Amino acid sequence: MNQTNRHIDFTETSDLHDEPLQEADNTLREPSDKAGRLNQEPQKFRIKELLDGSVLVRENMIKQLPFVLFLTFLGIIYIGNRFHAERMVRQINELKTEVSNLRAEQITTTSELMNISRPSEVAELVESKNMGLKESMEPPKKLKRR
Repeated sequence: MNQTNRHIDFTETSDLHDEPLQEADNTLREPSDKAGRLNQEPQKFRIKELLDGSVLVRENMIKQLPFVLFLTFLGIIYIGNRFHAERMVRQINELKTEVSNLRAEQITTTSELMNISRPSEVAELVESKNMGLKESMEPPKKLKRR
């Protein structure tokens, strides 16, 4: 086996060597669209173009417009859903507070009613208002059907 040292030089070549390569590249390129334009390198993204809005009229951006609009729609739905969920959480907390207040009021009212409905309390209330009613000393009688 013969081994030879190969040296690769990365220096710039003369213009004579570049011309045949450029011609070969032009013949290999195909039209990119119906208008018959040659393939172009992708345009570089610049901040100036973003600020003045010219990036939005590029051909690639116009092709992606339905997808961008779909993503915008999903974003709006997501934000609306978040606001709705927060509103529901606040409403649930308000209703829990109201239920606990009503439960406490129900317990208080029930205990007051139990105290007022005791026979001794009813007798005192009747005497204090001078209604002329007296408590019966004999138990009630059951009526039987014949």
